[in-house]
Amino acid sequence: MKKSLGAKPFALPAPVWTVGAYDLDGKPNAMIAAWGGICCSDPASVCVAIRESRHTYPGIIERGAFTVSVCSQDQAEQADYLGIASGKDVDKFAKTGLTPVRGEFVDAPYVQEFPAVIECELTEKVNLGMHMLLVGKIRDVKVDDDKLLDGKFPDIEKIRPLVFTPGARTYHGVGELAGKAFECGLKYK
Repeated sequence: MKKSLGAKPFALPAPVWTVGAYDLDGKPNAMIAAWGGICCSDPASVCVAIRESRHTYPGIIERGAFTVSVCSQDQAEQADYLGIASGKDVDKFAKTGLTPVRGEFVDAPYVQEFPAVIECELTEKVNLGMHMLLVGKIRDVKVDDDKLLDGKFPDIEKIRPLVFTPGARTYHGVGELAGKAFECGLKYK
């Protein structure tokens, strides 16, 4: 029997995405956003939900750009700090030892040490209530060479992305291979 938990944001898993932007003073900043995902295939786009009160938000709006850096499981402590500290109070890059890199295709920084990066041009913002949904057209995806599958696709087993469990407020890794997409279910066709 299933138990009703009410209307809560308990979709599993949530990504641990580092959203990068320059603040209004031009300083590189990054925050963690767990409310996000791919939202369109053509044009290739992602979305993140961020509160307007966050230090990162005005910089995204002013420059019309943001990045998403995907950390590995072994970078959980650094990523967590990016989510609990505010860029208005501290230089999070200096504190964690992470390196901000200016985006090649957009006016926003990404985290050099994190294995995957998505550079996004802001195309939409939608007020959802507590959060603003920001849609970014993907201008480029960068992945460390040693984290690619067949030299052309991000390899989830090598990247080992961190995921978040809403409610429990815990971080986890991605599990083992369960099947090949668009193939393992063909037996029901």
